[in-house]
Amino acid sequence: MMTKKRICLGIAAHVDAGKTTLCEAMLYTAGKLKTPGRVDHRNSSMDTEDFERARGITAFTKQAVFHWRDTEFTLIDTPGHQDLFAETMRGLRVPDAAILVISGSEGCQADTLTLWKQLEKKQIPVWVFVSKMDLPGPEKEEILHELKGKLSERIAELSDIEELATLDERCMDEYLENGWISSAAIISAIAGQRICPCFFGSGLKQQGIADFLDSLDQFTPMLPVADRFSALCFKISRDVKGQRLTQIRLLGGTLSVREILRYYDRSGGFQEEKITGIRIYSGGRYEECEHVEAGQVCSLIGLSRTYAGMLLGEEAGIQVHQEGGIRRYGLRFENSDDEIHNLHALQLLQEEFPELLPEAGKQGLSVCLSGRMQAELLISLLMERFGLEVQVLSGYVIYRETIKKRVEGIGHFEPLRHYAEVHLLLEPLPAGSGLQIESICLEDELDRNWQNLILEALQAQPLAGVLTGSALTDMRICLASGRAHPKHTEGGDFREATRRALRHGLMEAESLLLEPVYEFTMELPNEYLGRAISDLRSMCAFYDAPQTGESTARITGKVPVSEADDYRETLLSYTHGRGKLSLRAGGEMPCHNTDTVLSEVAYDPERDVDWPADSIFCSHGAGHAVSWKKVREYMHLPSVLEREKTEPDAIAHRLTPIDDRELEAIMLREFGPVKRPEYTRRHTEEAQQTKEYSVPGRRMLIVDGYNFIFADPALKILSRESLDAARSRLMDRLSNYCGYTGQELLLVFDGFRTAGNTGSHGEYTNIHVGFTPEGESADAYIEKIVSEIGKNETVAVVTADNMIRVSAMRSGVLRISPQEFEEELEEGERGIAELLAHSNFLAHQTKITEAKAQKGT
Repeated sequence: MMTKKRICLGIAAHVDAGKTTLCEAMLYTAGKLKTPGRVDHRNSSMDTEDFERARGITAFTKQAVFHWRDTEFTLIDTPGHQDLFAETMRGLRVPDAAILVISGSEGCQADTLTLWKQLEKKQIPVWVFVSKMDLPGPEKEEILHELKGKLSERIAELSDIEELATLDERCMDEYLENGWISSAAIISAIAGQRICPCFFGSGLKQQGIADFLDSLDQFTPMLPVADRFSALCFKISRDVKGQRLTQIRLLGGTLSVREILRYYDRSGGFQEEKITGIRIYSGGRYEECEHVEAGQVCSLIGLSRTYAGMLLGEEAGIQVHQEGGIRRYGLRFENSDDEIHNLHALQLLQEEFPELLPEAGKQGLSVCLSGRMQAELLISLLMERFGLEVQVLSGYVIYRETIKKRVEGIGHFEPLRHYAEVHLLLEPLPAGSGLQIESICLEDELDRNWQNLILEALQAQPLAGVLTGSALTDMRICLASGRAHPKHTEGGDFREATRRALRHGLMEAESLLLEPVYEFTMELPNEYLGRAISDLRSMCAFYDAPQTGESTARITGKVPVSEADDYRETLLSYTHGRGKLSLRAGGEMPCHNTDTVLSEVAYDPERDVDWPADSIFCSHGAGHAVSWKKVREYMHLPSVLEREKTEPDAIAHRLTPIDDRELEAIMLREFGPVKRPEYTRRHTEEAQQTKEYSVPGRRMLIVDGYNFIFADPALKILSRESLDAARSRLMDRLSNYCGYTGQELLLVFDGFRTAGNTGSHGEYTNIHVGFTPEGESADAYIEKIVSEIGKNETVAVVTADNMIRVSAMRSGVLRISPQEFEEELEEGERGIAELLAHSNFLAHQTKITEAKAQKGT
């Protein structure tokens, strides 16, 4: 049983705020360093790389371990330069709390606001430290007023008891009752982000550091951890010898050298690898360990397929969303013409910096970069590690394409002794949805092995649009029907037919060009506000009404990347260095100058040999090309869209509900007799007198329990305190939901890593609950169930696990993401609340009526 208190702190700031100096001061005050290092002296203990010391910035996430009182602190130092923002976000995945450093002489910067929003989004408790208070500048009260106005009213000094009471209800109750506030109440308020403590001092002069550490020790709680092993990988790096390091934070359990870890890699492949070494780093130095416990941050040696953002343990293989790049830059290698070797070097660096996204195209190798500083870092690393001298060429904006309306694409490939026909349905999706590829084709129309080949062909490479040849996004591609020949069809035939079907559909569709945009925050003196607004309009930006203060104004909004890349220098010029601009990736929007981009790119989709739109048909013993415009006249299968119009029931058989007796037999075999809900909306008399509530249709739901817990922010936080409590909370919510909606639900928990576990099946009130035995994972169990149920779209699997989603797709059942199902749960809970409120109202009215009657008597 672990008893040692361990706290992980992330530290973030804008450039030149004094973050590294504060880190050195904390380590020195805690006795970790004999003398504090300095950035200008190039001897800081955290910035150990040559690139960092030469430029005086933090470029890599680093950690340091120190002790204060009886607490072990792990400090995660992150970059401050906005070009390295992705690296900063990786480091902020694991801390219990974050320290946001603000320069007292410069105040709250635009980048500070960006960091604050990200910390709020991640629900990380924040401690604010205002540094450089030894330099001339605003007084403490003035700075605090600015922070409250620009960041949050929740920022307060812990010494101001009366203000703390106004920020938290429990603190107020204790203050009114006792005249003071307990530590427990303050800890609860900070952990719940209702209070953000603010401290003032100087890292260079060691002012306020000891008091700051005392407060961190006293008011930052140690989060309870799970007994079973789980860990989050937040970064991949390499040591000076090139050895691969998997940097993790243990969320539960323990880990030892020579232990075997089992996990799924990014492609879904199952890995089983031995831990050959464990290191605890502090700056550039490390200690070898045989054993680590929950709460510690360490680097593992021996794992070859891990990646930043994955969970190890029972939730192995969960991935984080990786945003696509916004600008791509060509590379010219001066001392190597071996493209394969050069690409391999870039792919190794991509493990550490996933945002690079290297590609080998017709014009050579290219990568995605965030700006000049990241370009310089890439050049330095390629030379230092691989001896490659490289020049970064001019960049270009990465456009993407989607469609506006649903369309059918038809592809036919029939040269002599070959045959395949494919029909795809292309549908637009909301912005940010990415690509969804699935099948609604029945196996009696096309065998599953052929369907899998078609889906793999769509997933094997980026899919190009017809406007500029850019990658497709925000679209669902459904395999609707297909045909093979019993003798002449080969796998390559379907790959050819699939490419032609996709391109045919895009040629017939109305395509939309999307461009990347920045989310921006601009701060400048009031006298230049008119010029800034004029510039934003000329850049086709979308922005909120400016917020003006006594001397400065702030504008936030979105602006096209193609228009804003060089604007920072323009702003500095006309404001004489007083203007500040923060930019970060803000997704995609319809292109503001589509005609200009199309004329510049001059892409001809009919001449792209990689993506042919025409089909090949056989006539008189020879194959001949048929233009995409005439494919419908030659196709062998009927049009799916036309069939939907003329025969509404033609597609309905794909949605045939599962036979109740079949489902009952499966559930009876697994769980015994089914207990029916004691109450449902349809069986409640009071509900019949109220409005009709909108609830989802009745389905058989299969929920991957641990996957849902770690995808739900509230349950994930609760799981850190107690995994049993998180399970119980989830089961209670699902039980209420099923009782209200009448849904049938199977909840599966993964127990394959629990030694000696034989598995268990049973019921929790009105839902089925199963724990898989040792050696059987939840995805394997769910795959067995859905394959037995067969193709059926009234059965839905709730999971974010890619392996289970693929299995569900192959079996023909619906897939629901945890986020989508959370919305259904919330809708059901609102319905229950309204139902109870109405029931209480009726009961209250009944009491009033009875009281009046009794009084009259």
